[in-house]
Amino acid sequence: MKKLMIAGATSGSGKTSVTLGILSALSDTLRIQPYKIGPDYVDTKFHSRITGRQSRNIDSFLVPDVHSLKYLFERDTSDVDLGLVEGVMGLYDGLGTDKDAHSSASIAKMLNIPVVLVVNGRSASTSIAAIVKGFVEFDPAVSIVGIVVNNVMSQNHFELIKGAITRYVKNVPVLGYLPFKKSLSLPSRQLGLVPDNELPAVDSKISELGQLAKAHIDLNQLLTLAGTSVDAHLPSPIVTQQVDLTLGIAQDDAFNFYYQDNLEALREAGVTLKPFSPIADKALPDGIDALYLGGGYPEESAAELAANTPMKQAIRAFSQANHPIYAECGGLMYLGNRLTTDSGTFDMLGLLDGESEMTPRLKRFGYCEASPAVDTVIGAAGTKLVGHEFHHSVFTANAGLEPVLRMRKVRDGVVADEWTGGYQVRQTFASYLHVHFYQSKAVFNGLLNRLGARVHASH
Repeated sequence: MKKLMIAGATSGSGKTSVTLGILSALSDTLRIQPYKIGPDYVDTKFHSRITGRQSRNIDSFLVPDVHSLKYLFERDTSDVDLGLVEGVMGLYDGLGTDKDAHSSASIAKMLNIPVVLVVNGRSASTSIAAIVKGFVEFDPAVSIVGIVVNNVMSQNHFELIKGAITRYVKNVPVLGYLPFKKSLSLPSRQLGLVPDNELPAVDSKISELGQLAKAHIDLNQLLTLAGTSVDAHLPSPIVTQQVDLTLGIAQDDAFNFYYQDNLEALREAGVTLKPFSPIADKALPDGIDALYLGGGYPEESAAELAANTPMKQAIRAFSQANHPIYAECGGLMYLGNRLTTDSGTFDMLGLLDGESEMTPRLKRFGYCEASPAVDTVIGAAGTKLVGHEFHHSVFTANAGLEPVLRMRKVRDGVVADEWTGGYQVRQTFASYLHVHFYQSKAVFNGLLNRLGARVHASH
């Protein structure tokens, strides 16, 4: 397949709008596999909505082994024409000040992906050339092959910017632009974009972005600048055994933050996934061995979650029968006694003796390391885990409920912060930490074992 990355000079440059426009413009004629750099759950939903293929996260902190990262990028792409990667933040932004610490640029170099740089043209003309020149020369090992200008006010405005870039930056073509249209901006909430399924006009907005991309971006030239990649049909680096395990997985408007590759790894290992809705269903699926409660927006559905007494009773009984439950972020909020939002305080499950409260500012943000102090569902005592926290809430445990994870953030080789988190009662474990199973074979198989998987006998 051909491969190309759409990266921004900064957050807010418009890389998501440009990515969605290009996906919409090309998906009628090309089979496109979309990707998102970083731990974002929401942008990937927009990608999947347009292309009909599940978008994948590519993140070198969550998946530190470059061979695993390459596997996740290339797998199942033999029928794909174009792999289109949306970057994260600005091109060189990552963890700390190191330009190669999990930035879009570092991924572009690891996977040999050419980069189209998106710059914000609003309220500037020739100065954009200085920005582009700086980005091109900052790391010559990053292959910046073209420029798209966002938020252009008129054709004359675009010609000024294009002329300046062409004059001062050699051998990097300006591929086109997207005009400034306030009506096409996608609304945000505390964790990024509002999910696609909550936007009534989302398809018309995406369609218009596609039409603008066709009208103002040279898509043929863009495709000639793409690199090439091959589906090598390599075995999974973490799926090394087949197991019997039926896993109930919460999937509805409240719980839907799951990495696609995590779900695929479970299926490849033989796990049967049975989706259910804590909002709407009155009972758990039949025959399940364990539960997986992912992240999402439980605060947006707090009243419905609180009102669904039969489901709350079913999950409580499941936990009290000593069946395993693994919960991340939104799942943690659901498992506590109560959840307080702007709309009031709502009774949750009460399996963890503590309360969650929404906060106006991010309480944790970014990559972190975790180590269980005791044996837990996610890992044995002393296991090193890597993950990501991103939440606008706090969970306050009552006396007697002790945290089981030691957490820390390391930036530029220095410990920038340390804290505790994560709770386990019986075989119910919950924390704010989002993890990618491809971080290691040991983490994935250890989780399967603790969820009650039975290994198939070999013949």
